[in-house]
Amino acid sequence: MSTELQQKIHNQMWTIATILKEKKWSGDLMLLVLAFIFYKYLSEKIECYVNKKRTEKKSTFKEAWVSYEKELRCYIKESCIRDLGYFIEPEYLYSSIMEMVGKNENMLPALERSLRKIEYSAIGEESENSLNGLFADINLASPKLGKTTGDKNESISNMLRIINNIDLGLREIQDPDIGGDAYEYLISQFAADTEKKDVEFYTPQEVSQVLAEIVTAGKTKIDSIYDPTCGSGSLLLRAAKAGNADKIFGQEKDPGIYNLCRMNVLFHGINYKKFDIRNTDTLETNSFGDRQFDAIVAHPPFSVNWDTYGKWNDERFSNPGILAPKSKADYAFILHMIHHLSDNGTLVCIAPHGVLFREASEGKIRRFLIEEKNCIDAVIGLPANLFYGTGIPVCILVIKKCRKDNEDVLFIDASKEFEKVKIQNKLNQKHIDKITGTYRNRTTIEKYSYCASLQEIKDNDYNLTIPRYVNTFEEEEKIDTHAVINEIRGLEAKKTELEKQIEASLKALEAISR
Repeated sequence: MSTELQQKIHNQMWTIATILKEKKWSGDLMLLVLAFIFYKYLSEKIECYVNKKRTEKKSTFKEAWVSYEKELRCYIKESCIRDLGYFIEPEYLYSSIMEMVGKNENMLPALERSLRKIEYSAIGEESENSLNGLFADINLASPKLGKTTGDKNESISNMLRIINNIDLGLREIQDPDIGGDAYEYLISQFAADTEKKDVEFYTPQEVSQVLAEIVTAGKTKIDSIYDPTCGSGSLLLRAAKAGNADKIFGQEKDPGIYNLCRMNVLFHGINYKKFDIRNTDTLETNSFGDRQFDAIVAHPPFSVNWDTYGKWNDERFSNPGILAPKSKADYAFILHMIHHLSDNGTLVCIAPHGVLFREASEGKIRRFLIEEKNCIDAVIGLPANLFYGTGIPVCILVIKKCRKDNEDVLFIDASKEFEKVKIQNKLNQKHIDKITGTYRNRTTIEKYSYCASLQEIKDNDYNLTIPRYVNTFEEEEKIDTHAVINEIRGLEAKKTELEKQIEASLKALEAISR
């Protein structure tokens, strides 16, 4: 990877993020910008692909297309759809739209057609599910873009001019990580400034790194990886890269974020044959049936309501003999993931601390997972204020089906080790290495980590609250009582002397007034 080019693109994305903030564009307009950047990426990728295929290099793809016979055009289109999953005719490329922008023309109808043409090119093809409805949430008639058609055209033209300055690196070097990482950076800026209160669609990169390193610990290659609440795909992509995954799978409930996830995956250069992302509610629709995965990562929404109607007939949730409470779906997500975990796989998910200690039905589920399934491998406490939209401290649960009988459970309290960056807490590389190294080696570190036996956990009534196992209590410095008493006596003497001076002054003032 070209470090210089990577930094250049990162700086360009930072400039765009700054402009977005200055203009105070709302979340849906930021999604619009992300979609237009993706459109530019798809256009440039097609041009690079076709130019690489062509033997005649003197003309551009646009110029050559005019002179091509119908048979040759069909061949090029079929090759693009087979290898890339889509096709864009020259008149619908990003650069063609920019020509209209340069002439101050109303390019909105042409832009609308261009986005739809990309989707339509995959209909009936193997790539259809990966591109179908990709730009469905793009509303070029949004009143937030302006009152009149002219206002809207000007707003979008300005967006496209800004985006046109970005060099995605496709022409210089074919490295998807360059543009993909920069694209993800812009998504993180969108997440930081979104009006959504609970921003589960994006997991901060340093937290994603921790989960990715743990879920792939001891493995150089994984067959499949799954995220049941994949959001923008940032966590899934990082874990897939760490494990050199053959194929990635995900589910996302929100249609707009689902589309953003597919864009993010494609932007990272992952072929449409290598991923399967579904726009479904994980708890309502078991999209992948009984399929099991080598690795599962997730950042589910915290303690949301869920519909328990009919769930007794769903083996994903009913095995513990009790359902997760209607008002807190945390264990419903966890049980769903365990259902899809292969016998030798690893599941790593983020959860609120309540899953460690809450009683009633959750307490019974927790006991079932520890006592009967013996699948809780580690509990890791993270610092507060790591995530956008919520300041609560969270934990990481590591779950495995292949644990040995009486194998201990590792507890790590990493809640006090972080770096303060403005109003947000961050994990730096030192913090990440300590967490992941402690997990891999299962070491006991005073006031940081401890390996608890199953008997100890049973003695604690299956409560997994971290301070029960990792003693982080700091003894207060011993007080020298004699020194304190002497200091108090000295202060009292000073007080007495001061009172005498005040009394003398008052008497003097009284004498003068007479």
